[in-house]
Amino acid sequence: MDAKGLLQLADDLFSKKSPLNSLHQEIADNFYPERADFTITRSLGTDFAANLMSSYPVQCRRKLGDQFGTMLRPTARPWFHVKRRYVEIEKEITDVRVFTQWFEETQRRAMYHPEALFTRATKEGDHDFAAFGQCVVSVELNQLGNGMLYRAWHLRDVVWQENAQGRIGFVCRKWKPTALTLKQMFRNKVHPKVEKLATGPTPFEEVDIRHFVVEAELYGADARGRPRWSIWYDVQNDHVMEEVPIWGRHYVIPRWQTVSGSQYSYSPATVCGLPDARLLQAMTFTLLEAGEKATSPPMVAVQDAVRTDLALYAGGVTWVDQEYDERLGAALRPLEQDFRGFNFGVQMNQDTRGMLHSAFFLDALTLPQRAPEMTAYEVGQRVQEYIRNALPLFEPMEQEYNAALCDETFELLWRNGAFGDPRAWPKQLRGADIDFSFESPLHDAIEEQKGQKFTNGIALIGQAIALDPSCAFVPKVEVALRDALLATGTPAAWLNNEAFVQEAKAHQAQQAAQQQQLGNIATAAGAARDLGQSGMVPAAV
Repeated sequence: MDAKGLLQLADDLFSKKSPLNSLHQEIADNFYPERADFTITRSLGTDFAANLMSSYPVQCRRKLGDQFGTMLRPTARPWFHVKRRYVEIEKEITDVRVFTQWFEETQRRAMYHPEALFTRATKEGDHDFAAFGQCVVSVELNQLGNGMLYRAWHLRDVVWQENAQGRIGFVCRKWKPTALTLKQMFRNKVHPKVEKLATGPTPFEEVDIRHFVVEAELYGADARGRPRWSIWYDVQNDHVMEEVPIWGRHYVIPRWQTVSGSQYSYSPATVCGLPDARLLQAMTFTLLEAGEKATSPPMVAVQDAVRTDLALYAGGVTWVDQEYDERLGAALRPLEQDFRGFNFGVQMNQDTRGMLHSAFFLDALTLPQRAPEMTAYEVGQRVQEYIRNALPLFEPMEQEYNAALCDETFELLWRNGAFGDPRAWPKQLRGADIDFSFESPLHDAIEEQKGQKFTNGIALIGQAIALDPSCAFVPKVEVALRDALLATGTPAAWLNNEAFVQEAKAHQAQQAAQQQQLGNIATAAGAARDLGQSGMVPAAV
């Protein structure tokens, strides 16, 4: 398939995605008004939330989106760890662990360099993920090739298609940069018409561009053993500006909750919360209207008796005909209304807010608090409940989002020499598949349980030894201690490796044997001396 074929495929996907854009527009109108430009074009200075009566749905989305970054990617501490695939960090060889920690530090510096824009891109992606259940983040080297660059893209401008294995195999992004930007990015690869625009009087005229990332077998050219192609296509001038085979995916597209038969995913938070958000807006409008009527009630005026307009503002005066007979009733009186249902409406409003709070998992994000009167068993049970409630939220984020970002970043850094010569790595790392593990409040709770189990195990073993001293041989103390220390976040560089420990144990055993031998010699010499002093001679055998 050539570039024109890819364009036709992309246009077909964009056409089929139109109903989804309408749904995303509805979701954004209620939860993410800053992003509500899927089907409309907004001008600068537009009041984003002009159609909303209550900001609570927007606040719920904002809290959930902020929590993703705060809990899963905290900048105050390392949140990812490099490891060999299928090898647990606690069981990793110490020499290898020291080397993978150097990988972590190098990658972290690259990701959080100010010019990499990692925090900005993931912040935008987090809120797209919370509202729409998916986001698009590009991971690439910067234009100079000396650092990383991360950018989040509007879901409206990106389509994708799954391959036979259910993985995303085709991605197309619409882009409308200026002619000057294209010239700066692609230099002499742009079309002559774009060259003329960039150097002429209209350098800021926009050009319609498509960026394709396709699997190698879909594009007919020789990919030189690489799995994908990156193709930049000028639609207006039918011109391929660049086609480069690449190792990575370029675009990271995490998906929260997928539905069979669709390559697009959904946010379970907004799927549950959208009816409640509409209801909350309607109820809030009704309550506001009722409150206005209670404080400034509609008035009943007798025809021809009131001589001026009704002045219902503070200090206003309404003139009444002096010849009107008040015995027929007041010329101006408030319309009687029944407000007994107002408090019930307020209660319904609060209940709907509670439903929205639960829909956005905000009740599942709070760690259980330990009260002074709680036993260790009760604390453990509450932690288990927290883990069960939080797993549906954390698991897709870690696997689809954080792991994909880290994998793509590691691939780019490794292939561009950021980790040095692989021949200098420990032999266990050469050719090994690299994987990542992550820290989060969920993992902290799980790891804290491991330390608690170690403490509980020591107590049980102590009680067993009091009954049977041979029980001291049951636990693998060294293995358990290493697991407990690493679970508490102890750096691998603080621990001696297994070979050193075995050597130290052998040396200790040797010293103990020597001490015992010396003690036996000293005992024998003392016994001989005592016999000599007593004049007794051992009997001959």
